[in-house]
Formats: sequence, C-alpha cells, structure tokens
Amino acid sequence: MTGFPAPTPLEWREAAQKALKDQPIESLMHLDADQLVTRPLYAGATGVQPIFAPRPSDSEGRAWDLRTLVEGDDAEAVNAAVLSDLENGAASVVLKGRVLADSAPLGRALEGVALELAPIALDAGIDGPDAANALAVVAKGSPRAQLRFHMDPLSAFAEAGGAPRSVEEHLSLAANTAARHAGAYPDATFFMASGRVAHEAGGSAAQELAFAASSVVAHAKAAVEAGMSVEAALRGTVVGLSVDAEYFDSLAKVRAMRLIWASLTKAFDVDVPAVIEARSSRRMLSARDPWPNLLRLTAAGFAGAVGGADVVVLDGFTRASGTSDALARRQARNTQLVLMEEANLGRVDDPAAGSWYLDARTRDLAEAGWAEFQMIEAEGGLVEALKGSVIQPRIARARAIREAALTNGAAQIIGVTKYVDADVRPAPVQAGDETAVAVERVCEPLSPIRFAAAFEETAK
Repeated sequence: MTGFPAPTPLEWREAAQKALKDQPIESLMHLDADQLVTRPLYAGATGVQPIFAPRPSDSEGRAWDLRTLVEGDDAEAVNAAVLSDLENGAASVVLKGRVLADSAPLGRALEGVALELAPIALDAGIDGPDAANALAVVAKGSPRAQLRFHMDPLSAFAEAGGAPRSVEEHLSLAANTAARHAGAYPDATFFMASGRVAHEAGGSAAQELAFAASSVVAHAKAAVEAGMSVEAALRGTVVGLSVDAEYFDSLAKVRAMRLIWASLTKAFDVDVPAVIEARSSRRMLSARDPWPNLLRLTAAGFAGAVGGADVVVLDGFTRASGTSDALARRQARNTQLVLMEEANLGRVDDPAAGSWYLDARTRDLAEAGWAEFQMIEAEGGLVEALKGSVIQPRIARARAIREAALTNGAAQIIGVTKYVDADVRPAPVQAGDETAVAVERVCEPLSPIRFAAAFEETAK
C-alpha cells in the first residue's frame, strides 16, 4: 500500500492561487493588533523553529488543576457552593466577595474543606493582604495547607487608576505579608502576576504578556526588599493569563508565556518553573443572549488545556449579566470535566508542539511580548509606565483595531453581530455586587470592556 505523495510548498501555492483565481495569495495574509503577520501556509521550509513547552505540573494525576470561581457575600451560601464544586469534580476553588473580609466568615465559608487537599485561591483585589491574613488564620498554621493567596495590587491599581494608598505602599504590604507567611506555609503561593487587566481593557496578546512579565518583576523586587529570596519570590508567584474563543491565539499565548518566563528566570539566575493560571475572558461574553457563551467558554477551556496551563478557571455562561448561579457554575465545571476526562486533552504533554503554525505563532507572540515588556521596563517598570500613560494609549489602539473589525464585519460575534437570535430564551441570572471603591485617580484606568455591549445596546 503506497502513501499519498507529499506536496511541495510550490504545489500548495499553485493550488491556492488556482482557488483564489484573480486574487493574489498575499490576500490571505493578515495583521493582528500587534502587527504580527499570519500567513496562509506554514511548513518546515519557512524556517519555523520547533518549540516544546509542556506544563511541568501533574495535579493529583490530572493534567491540570480544574478550578472553579465561587463569588458571594454570604458565608453559608459560599460554603455550600464550594463543597458542591469539590464533591463534583473540581480540584480547587477561587473565592471572591465579602467572605474574604475577615477570618470568621471565611472560616464558615470553608467549613468542611480539607485545605491540605484542595487548594484555595483568593481574588480580593487591592485588599489581598487582608484576605491573605484571614486565610492564614483559617489554615491554623498547617504546613501542608495548599493556600493560593493571589495578592495582586498592581492589577487592582491599573483597573481603578488609583488605590486607597500609594500603589508602592500596597505592593510593599503584599510583599511583607508574603514574607511573614512564607515560613508557616511552605506549599503556598503568594502573588498573582496577571496580565488579564490588559486583556479585559481591550489589549493585544503581546500587551497582556508584557503586563504579566512586568508584574512578575515588580512583585519579585518587592519580595526581595521584604526579605524573601528571588527564588522563593518566583516560586510563590502564579502568572495569570486570559483565554478566549480565539483558541489558537490563546493557546499560543500560554505557550509564549513559558518562553518569556524562562528568559525572566534566567535574568534572575534561578531555575523555577512557571505556574500559569488561565481564566476565561470576560470581554468576549454576550449578555443579551448568553447561550453562545457556552461555546466560547468551551473554546477558552480547550485553549487553556492544550496550551498547557497549570490551572484553568472558566466563568459561568451568564457572567456578563451577574454572578454565576448553580446552573452556570455546574456548566463551567462540567465543561472542563468533559475536556479532561472525555476528550482527554491532557494525555499529551504539549499537543501544539510540531504544528508549524502554532510554533511560529508562539514564538512571534513571545518576541512581541518581550519587546513590549522591555519598553515597560525602560520606563521604570509597570507602576511608572502606568503613571506615565505609556501603556494605556497602546491598549486603546489595540482595542480600537478590534472594534473597527467588528464594525466593518471583518470580525464577528456569534449571536451578537451574526446569527442573532430574535427570540432569546432567558437564562437564570444571579445579581452581582461589584461596587468599586472610590479612589483618587493617579493614572488613566484600564477599565474592563465587553465588545458585544455596544451592539447589544444598539439592538435594544
């Protein structure tokens, strides 16, 4: 039995040109918001260097940590949701809401949870150190407690454009809180160096990577000043990235972050593997018709899993309208379970390895992200670049490019700009309270946006 003859790049090009008729093959090329070119054909002859970027972790025999988001202010309701998630397939949870304000409500919210087995992460914004102290009290000094403090004052500052105190004070407070708890909780992580705030404000992939990388540097420097070693600071840092329905770019972005992390740790002269938490994008969600979000979230989960994220967190499909109820949380959890246990996406260390396109895209994003990172550091670091309005206009330009593509039809949002359902079935929504704390602005905020919002408003 003979195989098919392998076509040469020239034969591919001739076949493509025949299909395009009068259009040049260059018409299939396009530029993204980072001005990176995507070509119609990739092959070994195009000089693509192979990349192997597997996740280093193995979460209790699973490929990745299936984490759910539980938001709420009532400790007993949060506790019921946490236990339900952990009993039905989740490996860990991330908590958000007023239950983080003190150890008493947080303790009730975590009643019955074995902190040595189920990692507990926090999403407390600028109040991260207070929430970290509360969780440390609840853990009662257990050295095996899997605590994920996720302190991230920089993202909170960037999103609000200010903070109750100077951002330098908040960063120092987070670092000193980490140093104080590092001895008691050797298995804990302390900092969340996230680029998601750039993404949610409309930023490009390279801008998100650069924001995350600069956040890593800022947290590490603050931790060293607080008395931690560079190695301990980096081991205590989780990198946060967004993943959305554009799964090729999202999974390449996760892989690119590992390359950037390798360059960062080399510069710090330490050998510490990256731990990446991928959370689903909120800017991609639709509110009027939430049902297509199930497909978007599945694509985002696929990207996180195939891209090699250590942790994947998916929002509920109604998150554009409020916090997730039991149905939305169950769908988010079960989506990951299907990807993990039925699709078996974690059985291969790096499924994207060997794809000429994905390897090229990974390297392009890593190089563009590194260049953007160097630009931020040349301004004095993330805080100074934000205060100097260096980052914000660049993100605004990337956002405008995407908005223009949606307006002129070059890009589409299913259920919003294309295949719009005139008779939408309502979905249960749980009202959320995301009242922002008033702060004195010292820089232009990176306010979150939702691309579907303008079209949904016009359709009313």
